[in-house]
Amino acid sequence: MTRIIDSLAEISERYDALFCDLWGCVHDGVRAFPAAVEALRAFKAQGGAVVLLTNAPRPRASVAKQLDRLGVPEDCWDVIATSGDSARAAMFEGVVGRRVWHIGEAHDAPFFEKMQLLEHPVEIERVELAEAEGIVCTGPFDPHADPAVMRPQFLLAKTRGLKLLCANPDIVVDRGETREWCAGALAQLYAEMGGESLYFGKPHPPIYDLARRRLQQIGRPVSDDRILAVGDGIRTDVLGGMGENIDTLFITGGLAREETGTAEQPDPAKLARFLTDAELEPSYCIGMLR
Repeated sequence: MTRIIDSLAEISERYDALFCDLWGCVHDGVRAFPAAVEALRAFKAQGGAVVLLTNAPRPRASVAKQLDRLGVPEDCWDVIATSGDSARAAMFEGVVGRRVWHIGEAHDAPFFEKMQLLEHPVEIERVELAEAEGIVCTGPFDPHADPAVMRPQFLLAKTRGLKLLCANPDIVVDRGETREWCAGALAQLYAEMGGESLYFGKPHPPIYDLARRRLQQIGRPVSDDRILAVGDGIRTDVLGGMGENIDTLFITGGLAREETGTAEQPDPAKLARFLTDAELEPSYCIGMLR
């Protein structure tokens, strides 16, 4: 049964590592959450390792720069694992071909920078849809536009049998008070239209494998029963953690704040209905990470 807790400190001694989501948990796309930063610092102070596990469609170095701009200090985390890095590795292995049509914004350009760890990466060329062997989606062209605007292009792509590589399985994200569409919404639409979408971020296994490798790289291997997955996405963070047989802490004050009645803490009755509808049972719940 899901337990509502008041702080991470209540349960932190049970775990040696956190797989912690970023957007909605540690920041809101505009600024850091001070209480979350302090909670992560306290976890590290007692000897725990913090992996920032994010569906950001960018390399981890780019995410680190963003965190610095948002006021998330380096002393509250150890290493970053991104959906972007997991998806980039697959792209450079040629899973959607060499010539790709890119759906995304200009600031997603680092996604196409070569990865040093791959011995024989495929040479990727960005082309127009008519010339493409596959699709790489890092996000919508316009994050405020209804994903349905892509139906004409997706119909052509589906007819040609193109696979779509989704660099960020999130459906929506809240930037401050504004909700934006993510790559996952387009990948979902493409699949609903009969196309094939490939996922590498939460809740899918590749990003969790990457997170475990990141822990090993810093000399902190941790068994799954000592890892806690933290996040505000019921269909990404919670579903992914449960799928990996990892305990989960659901942050109800993020994407599900209205459905769970969260102010400081979730309303127990609304939370129960929300989890029943989702058919998921996280280990713990809390309003915001603190």
